[in-house]
Amino acid sequence: MRSNFVLQEIWIGLRRNLTMTVALIVVVAISLSLLGTGLLFYQQVNNTRTYWQSKVEISVYLCTANSPNHSCHGAASQAQIAHIRQTLDSMPQVESSTFQSQAKAYALFKQYFANDQSYLNTVTRNEMPPSFEVKLKDPARDYNVVASAVTGAPGVDSVIDEETILNKFYQLLGALRNAVIIVALILIIAAIMLVANTIRLSAFNRRRETGIMRLVGASNLYIQLPFLLEGVIAGLIGWVLASFLLVGVKSLLLNNLQQYFSYNVGLSTTDLVEVIVLAMLVGVVLCGVTSFVTLRRYLRI
Repeated sequence: MRSNFVLQEIWIGLRRNLTMTVALIVVVAISLSLLGTGLLFYQQVNNTRTYWQSKVEISVYLCTANSPNHSCHGAASQAQIAHIRQTLDSMPQVESSTFQSQAKAYALFKQYFANDQSYLNTVTRNEMPPSFEVKLKDPARDYNVVASAVTGAPGVDSVIDEETILNKFYQLLGALRNAVIIVALILIIAAIMLVANTIRLSAFNRRRETGIMRLVGASNLYIQLPFLLEGVIAGLIGWVLASFLLVGVKSLLLNNLQQYFSYNVGLSTTDLVEVIVLAMLVGVVLCGVTSFVTLRRYLRI
């Protein structure tokens, strides 16, 4: 088989159907980039959840001098703090508990919101409550037991279930991920239809050449290979464009989320490369299989 003939036929096919080829490349690029974005969001949620599973599940906030809670009568005393620590440490459901002073809480607050100076100026050190950061052995089973033991205790302002707050964040990211993937699947269906139409139109325009090739004894593979490669090449070009878009999504969108969600865990370059490689496989298989099925089922060449 002469490779130069195959390459020449591919170029002729792409050039004759330039408008549909460009439309196909754009649709493939957008669909693969949206699919990849959904996968990146999925990985982001998993990384964040994994990070938090090894961290604090409950925050026990103590009273301050300015606490609005009516059960607080001034700042928590050292005796009250010691009693709360003893209560937490004596519970078998508690894996560990760490006391966080006002100074440390304020230092972390300034670190987390360093990019929002206007918000920093509205909060003073005295307004930051000290707290116990508690990690449970089994958060789903033990939360109610531990929370009820310290809720309402002298010196305790409030008990916050960090997992519940994070679950709302996970649900938001999950809904956004699902919406992106649904749109990507719709576009993938459109890409499949475009591939089929492009290949059928290309074969129709070259029906005379393919008829002559069949008369002189050319094999089906020799006749069909240029059409198959047209679809694969269009898919690869779309994948290249999608790769640039995915790099932009990670750099401009997901990385910038870090300034709003301080405990968020960023995606690594490996995560991005894995999604890009998967997008390439999807694009090549989508265009190649669609081209093959179109030639075998609908065309007589």
